[in-house]
Amino acid sequence: MALVPCQVLRVAILLSYCSILCNYKAIEMPSHQTYGGSWKFLTFIDLVIQAVFFGICVLTDLSSLLTRGNGNQEQERQLKKLISLRDWMLAVLAFPVGVFVVAVFWTIYAYDREMIYPKLLDNFIPGWLNHGMVSPTLREPQDPWRVGDVLDPSTSWQHTTVLPFILIEMRTSHHAYPRRNSGLAAICTFSVGYILWVCWVHHVTGMWVYPFLEHIGPGARIVFFGFTTILMNFLYLLGEVLNSYIWDTQRSMEEEKEKPKLE
Repeated sequence: MALVPCQVLRVAILLSYCSILCNYKAIEMPSHQTYGGSWKFLTFIDLVIQAVFFGICVLTDLSSLLTRGNGNQEQERQLKKLISLRDWMLAVLAFPVGVFVVAVFWTIYAYDREMIYPKLLDNFIPGWLNHGMVSPTLREPQDPWRVGDVLDPSTSWQHTTVLPFILIEMRTSHHAYPRRNSGLAAICTFSVGYILWVCWVHHVTGMWVYPFLEHIGPGARIVFFGFTTILMNFLYLLGEVLNSYIWDTQRSMEEEKEKPKLE
């Protein structure tokens, strides 16, 4: 028996995301006044995705508890639709986007932290806090349209803790992945949509959402955007393989336990 039921874990994770979102909205941030607000940052979008996903997980658990043993076929059909939505969201959004945010942040951080998390912040925020809390904006933008000067306040929470949360969910519950072609098409649509949104923000404001894009040429940006789309597709496939491996291994272990009983 698990030390903590998976249903309790999901509620705890959901409450943690809701707490961060409420705390974030309660703080006066310069980024709220710039074009696109917080929605121009992938870290904030991912935070919302994770919160919605775990909200669906909790709702699925509650629906399963309420419909168990009542024999209502209509409720069972609705529950199956909810489970399908939960599984689709993990496969297409929660896992690939969450892992992408963690991987890209720490890769750029290791290469040159000034490009994404300046050393100036160490004077205000302990290093460990970067893994699990929200960073306040420490400077006003030089120009209200210069979105690159505004720190995304949700980045710290998203850059580490989202990964163990999503792995815990993948390990505690089996998720049926959609057909590969439709899943890849969905993640490609999300990736291209976000890239177009970033380009539109640049078109309107004259500044890139992420400062390092200022320092590379147009050709390099195209290569970078293409690479990020390919990486998103790779992470989708990684999630599919990881999900299959976890539950194929679990099934094999259960079969091994059953053999002595049969003998």
